[in-house]
Amino acid sequence: MNLRKNYGDTIAVEDVSFEVRRKEIVGLLGPNGAGKTTTINMILGVLEPAAGTVHIAGVNLATARSRALTSTNFAAVYAPLPGNLTVYQNLTIFGMLYGVAKLKRRIEDLMQEFDLLSFRDTKCGLLSSGEQTRVCLAKAMLNRPKLLLLDEPTASLDPATAQEIRAKIRGFTQRDNDCGVLWTSHNMHEVEEVCHRVLFLSHGRILLEGDPKTLPRDYGKSTLEELFIAVAREPLSLEGTAAK
Repeated sequence: MNLRKNYGDTIAVEDVSFEVRRKEIVGLLGPNGAGKTTTINMILGVLEPAAGTVHIAGVNLATARSRALTSTNFAAVYAPLPGNLTVYQNLTIFGMLYGVAKLKRRIEDLMQEFDLLSFRDTKCGLLSSGEQTRVCLAKAMLNRPKLLLLDEPTASLDPATAQEIRAKIRGFTQRDNDCGVLWTSHNMHEVEEVCHRVLFLSHGRILLEGDPKTLPRDYGKSTLEELFIAVAREPLSLEGTAAK
């Protein structure tokens, strides 16, 4: 809540507050430099906010860091798993780091869910982009996180593989899990398909928030992509201008 981060005189994030509810997928959107990655890194505990607090599953990250971080996990195409380790080795090591109970059974279940059984003993560096993404998602779900952070998870995938990945993530959140997802993407068609709610960041602040299917009309735009372009090019024109 009320997160703020600055680098010297440059403010990267200022007064950002939001909640990701259980079984909800929230899109964190905005042009490059808007503050998305900084916000995610503060939630992950990689960066310390200059002001504000992060609570994960009701636990304050600043005062109970280890307990808070056991309830979250992360995946991104730019953060692949060690390529010299096999799929099973990677999942085992990260499962041990997270203290996952009944780890062998959990790994088997996730490898089956993400169609990875045939790659069990394959080094991750030899996998295709889609296969590596599936391994990263399996790793991210090892500890049954309450908050899953996905930073451009399908950016390097072909459309068919990306659609498969989106379906798996939606299925994960909608079944018997209490997980919420914070998802960043520059693919507005994907966002409309996946996200229940979106937050548009501009210059480190939340400029717009709402349902991705109806929010564009509120601001006189035909599509979410048109609204994204307006946020990137003329954010001041959108402040307080929602259609009545």
